[in-house]
Amino acid sequence: KWHRDMYLLEVLFKNPQIHVKNPHLDTMEEDVLYHFNLGTKTHNLPEMFGDIKFVCVGGSANRMKSFAQFIQQELALPGNMDNITDICEGTDRYSMYKVYFLSVYPGMGVPSISIMLHELIKLLHHARCIDFALFRIGTSGGVGLEPGTVVVTDKEVDCFFRAQFEQVVLGKVITRSTELDVGVSKELLQCSSELDDVPTVIGNTMCTSDFYEGNHITSPTAVHSATQKP
Repeated sequence: KWHRDMYLLEVLFKNPQIHVKNPHLDTMEEDVLYHFNLGTKTHNLPEMFGDIKFVCVGGSANRMKSFAQFIQQELALPGNMDNITDICEGTDRYSMYKVYFLSVYPGMGVPSISIMLHELIKLLHHARCIDFALFRIGTSGGVGLEPGTVVVTDKEVDCFFRAQFEQVVLGKVITRSTELDVGVSKELLQCSSELDDVPTVIGNTMCTSDFYEGNHITSPTAVHSATQKP
């Protein structure tokens, strides 16, 4: 049975040092991260972000701010949690909060998340971050699991159940693997064993390009029958 109230934790990647494949990135006179309202000339990115070890992406703008405040309180970090400010407040596209780690709101849908990830990876590169991990957290639908279960994702699949993501670049289809860091997933599952009231499993997560039709949720169009829905 399909449920809407699952909790999702995806380890997008863990890397001792981020490696960008575009050799032209470091030859640019200036790299403006438009949607973050940040840039290599206007901001000292290594000073601002060079100490980042964890990045958490997901939820809504208010939820990611609350998450940052929660972590600051739980870890007894210095500063007043009510004074946490949105680093991206100069733009209405995304939200970003820093309290030892980065808490980022990526917007909704694959196109929005794609823009955010490109600029986030460039940001971490310019900041010369090392030995960090990137997570996606939030709620999700689920099949065959009890509501309230935390799913630690080890593999993302598309609407055809393929562990890949397709992007069209200059008229060509580029296919990228969506397999995640299995080692960190297992570490997280091990940590969950200390929490008796939080059922946790490792599983796959499907990402579609559309919320309503892609997920077979009731929409204005009628492209499937009630019996075809999961």
